[in-house]
Amino acid sequence: MKAGTILREFKAKNGKTVTLRAPRWSDLDDMLDFINSLVEEGADIGVDTKKTREEEIDWLLDLLSKVEKEQMIAVCAEVDDRFIGIMEVTPQMGRMKHVGRLGVSLKDGYRDLGIGSELMREAENQAPKHGLEMISLEVYETNERARHVYQKCGYQETGKIPKGIKRDGKYIDSIIMVKFLG
Repeated sequence: MKAGTILREFKAKNGKTVTLRAPRWSDLDDMLDFINSLVEEGADIGVDTKKTREEEIDWLLDLLSKVEKEQMIAVCAEVDDRFIGIMEVTPQMGRMKHVGRLGVSLKDGYRDLGIGSELMREAENQAPKHGLEMISLEVYETNERARHVYQKCGYQETGKIPKGIKRDGKYIDSIIMVKFLG
């Protein structure tokens, strides 16, 4: 998919128009602010340290390359011409290449508006074009909001990794959820 390709628009629960589109180079500063704001708020994500601009440049270059070569799926959510969230699906390798690993995150202030659910629907729309038959994800056991959204979208808990996450010296189970497509 070409950088910046618009996939669709919809209205969020707050009435704002949300554009779903492919990432683009001009997202760099918004993306850096985004990831660092998630780290600051202590969001339930794997990243636990703020990123430098150089690190974000390297990450975005890699992301754009993989998306353009159709080696992964990435869709950004935009409101008022500003990046506010992202969904990524990374196809697995070899005998697991029919499975994609999903990640979704939204900036504070844009959650509970239906945007995350729409990003997940878009993941499911794009996945078959990449030969994916199933999407899997891992979520912090303590992240009730995300687990509810995933269940509402048809994902089922299939297992857990005991003590799979270590945060502030305490262990949290990582819940594995999957959805078969089609």
